[in-house]
Amino acid sequence: MNSKLTHLMQRGTEFLGCETAIMCGAMSWVSERNLVSAISNAGGFGVIACGAMTPELLDAEIAATKAMTAKPFGVNLITMHPQIMDLIAVCAKHSVGHVVLAGGLPPKGSIEAIKESGAKVLCFAPALTLAKKFARSDVDALIIEGSEAGGHIGPVATSVLAQEILPELCDQLPIFVAGGIARGGLIASYLEMGAAGVQLGTRFVCAHESIAHPNFKQAFLRANARDAVASVQIDPRLPVIPVRALKNKGTEEFTKKQIEVAAKLDRGEIDMAAAQLEIEHYWAGALRRAVIDGDVEYGSVMAGQSVGMVHVERPVVDIIAKLVAEAEEALAR
Repeated sequence: MNSKLTHLMQRGTEFLGCETAIMCGAMSWVSERNLVSAISNAGGFGVIACGAMTPELLDAEIAATKAMTAKPFGVNLITMHPQIMDLIAVCAKHSVGHVVLAGGLPPKGSIEAIKESGAKVLCFAPALTLAKKFARSDVDALIIEGSEAGGHIGPVATSVLAQEILPELCDQLPIFVAGGIARGGLIASYLEMGAAGVQLGTRFVCAHESIAHPNFKQAFLRANARDAVASVQIDPRLPVIPVRALKNKGTEEFTKKQIEVAAKLDRGEIDMAAAQLEIEHYWAGALRRAVIDGDVEYGSVMAGQSVGMVHVERPVVDIIAKLVAEAEEALAR
């Protein structure tokens, strides 16, 4: 890397303990031992997506990843996981250096438990008020992710969040920017605005080392930005966190399912808890069906809007090298 890019990334690389301040977004079923170790081995920072894993599964996944890389990597935990404290203990047992908390406010005692193990805590901040709150607490770094991202999303674009949060807080703690990033020129821009680094997910799905099903990768390679749409909540009583994924029969069926469940609720055939459960059951496993089984018609093909810039399957090392070269080129202009 040239000296300017090295200098701009220095805070991020020192914080993460890697050569390039490019984190891989935690994507359930995709961000596992193969992709995570490949990203860390290539100088980036891989992050295991724990998702709904049990503590035993996470234990095995971390051990397997450590067998494939001696470089640092992190673990992403969902704050609403019923066994979050047990998962934190598993990370501590393996001396995982960085734990990312995603999906809402961290439960009481979770940040302290992570810090006690000597690990650094990263939290997602979808708004300035929450970012300020985290900065005042013991959180070590923030990730700001905009609505262009794939998977579960907030309502505000990355470019707006970056302008709101970076000038206010980038001097206080490292901030990584995520959502809609596929080219090095944009990485350079966010670094110049004060970001410590970036996080990319969609860009790494079609890496050679990604275990995503060939059908899943093909869906990415064929897609345009406008194909990655956010799910719609039909009835406010049914909690549907917006998810950005490629439009397919599954997204249409999900809309129909919500209407059907809401009608049952109106007729008094089911209560609210049963209605919410029916929605959950319907969607549970939809991502696995797409990523692992290759059902890209009815499964959930979670993808960010940058999917239109993913054209070929290539090794992780080439993806990172290309991003770095583009960032250097932009900084040299």
